Amino acid sequence: MAKSADRARLARALKALAHPSRLGAVRALAAGPLCVQELQAVMGSELSTVSRHLRMLADAGLLDPERQGQRIVYRLKVPCLNGFLECVEAVLAGRPNRELAERLVKEMVP
Repeated sequence: MAKSADRARLARALKALAHPSRLGAVRALAAGPLCVQELQAVMGSELSTVSRHLRMLADAGLLDPERQGQRIVYRLKVPCLNGFLECVEAVLAGRPNRELAERLVKEMVP
């Protein structure tokens, strides 16, 4: 990722993740698609706040929203994101997980 625009896009995605509620939403979405109301139960915030968080993640390119009738269902657009977060958490907790890191590398390399 050498280009300035690519680095800016990556920085925007990482900034979108930089909130505990948004990290919780990403973790919940790792298990499968969810609608706003389901994510509200996970995040424990007002519906408008949850929607704002989801919009920020979607605008950063991390979520794929899909309208299904009256509701919008969100999916992770970056399938290895949850594994990346697990890897970072393990390192920060002082227990790096080599197997997880190797699995992530295999998932990311075509």
